[in-house]
Amino acid sequence: MVKMNTPASLESFRRFIIASTCNSFAPKSYLEDSEVFPERDESLGSIYVEAADKVTLKKIREITFVNALDVLGVIYNSKSGNTSLKWRQIRRNNGKVTGEASSNSLVNLSEAGVITLDWVENYVRKKSNEDDTKVNEIAN
Repeated sequence: MVKMNTPASLESFRRFIIASTCNSFAPKSYLEDSEVFPERDESLGSIYVEAADKVTLKKIREITFVNALDVLGVIYNSKSGNTSLKWRQIRRNNGKVTGEASSNSLVNLSEAGVITLDWVENYVRKKSNEDDTKVNEIAN
């Protein structure tokens, strides 16, 4: 599990959720509309959009698509329970993603633009340095 605390646009987090849940079956018009978000019941790994104005569009499989305006936050929990992330608005469509992500989610986060390759490389470098420190502490 990777701890996340990184700035991200709402659109990049929306793309991450779509890539993680419904990219293969969502209508193309929904994929292209920045106001359309997937939601899912808690029993299947909850996805919830907190918005000033939200209208249900259509349910396809286990995903309910909603049109959301003035999004304040988005909660994403994977079906496996290995990823638990929250996007919180800081200013307009810019916010911060916090929580824990699995290695599989890191791929989707990177492809969606939530995190960059530099972010991943810095994380791996930091982890490697922490592991080296632990090994040195044990050896001494």
